[in-house]
Amino acid sequence: SISHDTKEHLELVAGNVLETFEAVSTAANTKLSERPTSPEDVLANFNTFTSQNAIGKFDRRMDENRNSWQHLLHVPAIARVVAINDESIRRIYFICRTSPVPMPDGETLLTSYRSPVGRLASLSIGEGIQIPNGEWLEVEERAILRPIRSEQGWDSRNSVLEGETYGPLTVESLQTLIPSAPSYQFDEQLLEKLLEDEVASANVVEGIRRAVLTRMELRDQPVLDKFQDGIFRLPLDSRLLLLGPPGTGKTTTLIRRLGQKLDVEFLDDDEQSLIQNLGGPGGIPHTASWLMFTPTLLLQQYVKESFSREGVPASDQHVRTWADYRRESARNVFGLLKTPTNRSGFVLQDSVGYLTEDALHNLTGWFDDFEVWQQSVFVERLRNAAQELASMGEGKLAELSGAILVLLNPNDPLDIGRTLRGLRARGEEARDIAAELKSEIDGAIHRALVLQVNLNKSFLDELAIFLDSLVDSTGRPVDEVDVREEEDDEEEDDEEEGTGRTSRRGAGIAFRRALRAQARAVASGRALRKGAKTERITDWIGNRGLDTDEQMKVGKSVLLRARVRLFVNPARLYIGGITTRYRAYRRARLSEARWYLNAAFRQTDIHPLELDMLLLSILRGARSLLASIDVRRDLQDTFWAALQPVHDSYRNQIFVDEATDFSPVQLACMSAISHPSTHSFFACGDFNQRVSVWGARSVAEIAWADSRIDIERVTIGYRQSYELNEFAREIVRIGGGADHDVVLPAHADRKGVPPVLAENLPSNVDVVNWLTDRVTEIESSIGQLPTIAILVPEENQVVPVASALGEALAEQNVNVVACTNGQVIGHDNDIRVFDAQHIKGLEFEAVFFKDVDLLAEVYPDLFDKFLYVGATRAATYLGLTCSGTLPAAISDVRSMFSSKWSK
Repeated sequence: SISHDTKEHLELVAGNVLETFEAVSTAANTKLSERPTSPEDVLANFNTFTSQNAIGKFDRRMDENRNSWQHLLHVPAIARVVAINDESIRRIYFICRTSPVPMPDGETLLTSYRSPVGRLASLSIGEGIQIPNGEWLEVEERAILRPIRSEQGWDSRNSVLEGETYGPLTVESLQTLIPSAPSYQFDEQLLEKLLEDEVASANVVEGIRRAVLTRMELRDQPVLDKFQDGIFRLPLDSRLLLLGPPGTGKTTTLIRRLGQKLDVEFLDDDEQSLIQNLGGPGGIPHTASWLMFTPTLLLQQYVKESFSREGVPASDQHVRTWADYRRESARNVFGLLKTPTNRSGFVLQDSVGYLTEDALHNLTGWFDDFEVWQQSVFVERLRNAAQELASMGEGKLAELSGAILVLLNPNDPLDIGRTLRGLRARGEEARDIAAELKSEIDGAIHRALVLQVNLNKSFLDELAIFLDSLVDSTGRPVDEVDVREEEDDEEEDDEEEGTGRTSRRGAGIAFRRALRAQARAVASGRALRKGAKTERITDWIGNRGLDTDEQMKVGKSVLLRARVRLFVNPARLYIGGITTRYRAYRRARLSEARWYLNAAFRQTDIHPLELDMLLLSILRGARSLLASIDVRRDLQDTFWAALQPVHDSYRNQIFVDEATDFSPVQLACMSAISHPSTHSFFACGDFNQRVSVWGARSVAEIAWADSRIDIERVTIGYRQSYELNEFAREIVRIGGGADHDVVLPAHADRKGVPPVLAENLPSNVDVVNWLTDRVTEIESSIGQLPTIAILVPEENQVVPVASALGEALAEQNVNVVACTNGQVIGHDNDIRVFDAQHIKGLEFEAVFFKDVDLLAEVYPDLFDKFLYVGATRAATYLGLTCSGTLPAAISDVRSMFSSKWSK
């Protein structure tokens, strides 16, 4: 019941809102129908050849404007705020999601939620803000709007209105609030008035009513609350982990933040200046320079749809799973994985049995151990090489080695970045010395090859035939991968042999390589590896190569040049050698029974967690150098060329959804690809929802991934009913997790129904019959079929359960779809069946667990996590079935269940 004055006021508000909807959509349509503006019309001194950067910015801005106008056609505004300034002047602001359209009347104040004034929509009545012009604005009235257009015109459904003297009130339809024209038929007038009064009474409800989910999507929260709003408006160069239970709007806050930070128009001067300094010729524009990581493909699709609603274009290259990004980067960018053109890479194996439990549960300790080991090995190799040069050389070599040894003082703390930057000054000097030695080596070997060709014109053809005959036990060409570090780092001007028949040129390259390796072995007193490709080639060459004296002379030059070349480009040697050093590290720790089990595996095998470590080592090593503006400026210099792939991987903003499902090492990789100038890294998650063995377990592990990250917590839950919220709290308590600290929104209607339980349903028929009854109950209760998910404990149950339930509900015209491997298919009103492991991050009105006792057997260590995650996907209805009885682990919650919802 509301007063007559409030009713009249609400009618005026409704009329104002719907008139503004029409005006905004008409203005947007007008702008879209206008001839697109060309750069020539607005750019002074336009020149096609010299204005490309300005043209690109102009075109992107026009595209952004048109996207915003297109959005305003369907969603003209999401809030109406009446604010009073410090001079007691009242203004009505309409707030839209994206950029506003110019209003022809010059009076309607339409502003973006992303702007500073847009924050008014998140404030409570009586609260205020100071806007950039210095004016203070205080909120007197607020309406949260959900526009919809039908044949009857504009409306706003389930709007929330409040003011100083009323509300909050949920209004089902603003259109219904507006009085209809009076009827002049006496007999009809009374009847119409009575019917209108009844509709109006049901149309306005005290408090905030939660809408039923009828589509599988992230629940729309047009306006963030003031805590979320403060977080999403943090400066661009912020690093934050947003923690909170399910349904507290964490993902929505991240999505809104991205939208706001991409809209340069609404950034402050410092942020705009930062973005301008980041840009460069051929670089990725700021609007495209971002990534969001999700743990599953299902959640990836779910989040992409939410970005679309915010008017933010999001392709598969922007919203990615870590598994997909890791494989692509490791294979195509950093050369860590084997390809037809990279034979020395690893082969990724998802299932290997050689990692210890300590490795799986202490990833940070494992990585730290590897990082210290491999850096020490690298620096020690440089130091040993410098000492050998000091003992072997004189003149230029002595001067070079002396300067290097000062830089590599063993008493100094280990700092790869400092070391490599210091060696930069000696790179040219080392290159000149190496070139002289190379000329001597190549000359001697070339003379030997010319001699053999003169003695036998078919020499190269015969060698090529022999090379093609070198096959392994499987009949494949021999692919020699020496897991020891190559002491001469190979010859940079030698080409790799192709995969087809060997050419004469290829035979010549193989001849030179073999003689270099043979000479090096003689000079170092180390035999070639028995049975290796090089040894077989030198055996074939026999006495047709270098004589003994020449071998020793050339070998010494090869060894000397190998030491010198370490200092020609040590940055490339460091980044490119991480793979080789990891192989050596793994062998060393395996012999100590540390981190690795003594199980059979190939040297080329690598587990995804190991690959994460290699990526992080590369990213952090390069970042320690790229943090320097001077290094970033000189990237075209060959000395820093190895850093270019890392630099190209940088994005201005990095976002992570469900962060606790990623390992600390994975999170550290994500943080490391945020641009050094912005280091904009935003993640959200909930430790109680961690459903991976190696997922982040604590704030300390997150801080290890990014030492300067801030922590914020949100606690207001917008998803679940009171009953399900209490159930979730008990599951957390039983599992010994962190507090499920959820505060239900003030004035919100959160009364629901208890969860239901059915035990001793051993067959699919029994379960399907019970589920059919519950689905019927739900639809009968709310008058429509909402979003429903059925969770099964194993993937092999998805299709059979979906098929059987679909047959049972066929007469009610309900479709049931099997979401195999977590893939979303079907339409809005379909009931979906998932393996429980794929449910993370989604939201449904109703969720059912099938065979929860079997789930406890399949995931004994993570059962409470899976139950918690699944239970918190449900907004109102939750049901569990057991083939036997309720698992003992959750027997304490038995009293919270009912057997059915109807009375």
